[in-house]
Amino acid sequence: MSFDTLQRKIIEKRNPTVAGLDPKPEYVPPHIRRAAYEEFGETLAGAAEAVWQFNKGLIDALYDLVPAVKPQAAYYERLGWQGMELLENTIRYAKEKGLFVIADIKRGDIGSTAAAYSDGWLGGTEVAGRKLPVFDADCVTLSGYMGLDSVGPFLKTCQEEDKCVFILVKTSNPGSGDLQNIPVSEGGTVYSVMAGLIEQWGAGTRGKYGYTRAGAVTGATHPKELQEIRAMMPNTFLLVPGYGAQGGTAEDVRHAFHEKGHGAIVNSSRGIMCAWQKTGKDGQDYQEAARNAALAMRDDIMRYLDME
Repeated sequence: MSFDTLQRKIIEKRNPTVAGLDPKPEYVPPHIRRAAYEEFGETLAGAAEAVWQFNKGLIDALYDLVPAVKPQAAYYERLGWQGMELLENTIRYAKEKGLFVIADIKRGDIGSTAAAYSDGWLGGTEVAGRKLPVFDADCVTLSGYMGLDSVGPFLKTCQEEDKCVFILVKTSNPGSGDLQNIPVSEGGTVYSVMAGLIEQWGAGTRGKYGYTRAGAVTGATHPKELQEIRAMMPNTFLLVPGYGAQGGTAEDVRHAFHEKGHGAIVNSSRGIMCAWQKTGKDGQDYQEAARNAALAMRDDIMRYLDME
């Protein structure tokens, strides 16, 4: 699934947003946690079961509204092997519901290690002469700051499997400027150099809507830089974190889009997952609350877009 697929889903649902699935057990409504702990104990297995039921409920509430989900691997890794099984099941369930899945893994190693990551997350693992899918996400996030060695194996897999990647450029965290904003001798900044590299790395892979397989991550919390990056990367699809809980606004993220509202998708995680915590109903309405939050986000952003 290339960015053509993601863009088509955005157009069909008139919604350029992705719901982040970054669940801690405490984000799960109490009644779901209680049921899981009664069956599996107050253990990692119990926590994983609670999150699994929560994820399924969220996906059921959102799949006809949002085009994509973005599970963050760290929140599953912290639950051990049970969490990784949970992540695999979550990805599979989301895809069964027709959602585009962005696995937020931010890998950035080199050589054979990068190739192994690429096999596990996008391609497949060869067993007795057969390639077997593993996590089978549609897209992953990467750090390209170790150079093409760390990105090339993923791009190769993307070409073979018709998938895509988002590579970090200007991130939403407060400390991003420590490295990314350092000026370089030829002009610009470290992040602008990375933006240029991503355009080079994706060259020759443009799809129907004009975007290559190498997308970029650039945060909503830096709207001036976001506008600059959009101008620098005309052929690059953007993933925009930082909306909502981190302080980014709809007015900020509008700079990520091309005309017709193409070329970007905006993430919200806690704002959707934890919406039930603000309704006073102890989580019994978590699906309704998540859906209402996702609708409000869509409507907020669409005020600034003329999508076709």
